[in-house]
Amino acid sequence: METGLVDPLVDPRRVIALDAVHNFRDLGGYPAREGTLTRWRRLFRADGLYRLTERDLDRVRELGLRTVIDLRTPDELATRGTFPHESFDVTFTHRPVIDTTWELDDHVDKTAHEFLTWAYRDMLRQGAGTLARAMTDLARPGALPAVFHCAAGKDRTGVLAALLLGTLGVPRSVILADYALTADAMERMREWALREYPEMAEQMADTPSAFMAALPESMGEILDDIETGHGTIGAYVRSIGVTADTVDTLAAELLVTP
Repeated sequence: METGLVDPLVDPRRVIALDAVHNFRDLGGYPAREGTLTRWRRLFRADGLYRLTERDLDRVRELGLRTVIDLRTPDELATRGTFPHESFDVTFTHRPVIDTTWELDDHVDKTAHEFLTWAYRDMLRQGAGTLARAMTDLARPGALPAVFHCAAGKDRTGVLAALLLGTLGVPRSVILADYALTADAMERMREWALREYPEMAEQMADTPSAFMAALPESMGEILDDIETGHGTIGAYVRSIGVTADTVDTLAAELLVTP
């Protein structure tokens, strides 16, 4: 299988540098359909926003967020907390993609590629309707700028980002390159944990590598599945409940002609 991984279009605007959140990234600047680009400072993907420090919150306020979509499970919200939406003029929406997080012991025999491919297929099986609703949330009037996130900003966030970018006509190679940027974020998270939270660093060290990896070939298999079954990502999102009007609104709000 050919992944088509290319230069991830590194840009100084891409990563939003924060102290305790390590995978907060702008989805702007990517080539899309009909010669357009995705707009900067309109849509972001991120990891655990419950970790934001006071200094981080000041930086996030500068982004002017209007919507925060949390893709984690109910248990994760209850045990770890959420983005402090009470202190922001934002619409906070909980859209759990899976019912419960996966048990480590159930997957210890899988390679990282096998686990991630299984996990992303499981997300689409369980959470297709939820992902469609999240896309619809982003198209409502006044929703942008917006951020969607999970725990590491890698898997649930990565699948939604792939669907959004693909719907906007961003090439497969760029979708995979954007996904691959998470590997650097995971390293930033490890370094931060070693400095600030040794217990978390130990937990990360004990976690099977399959749960920490960001492999473009795994996301590539999911795109293969979608394209084989539906032809395009756009056709797939329509099949799970995203309307043509929603797609048109997302394009109008998120694309710009350079």
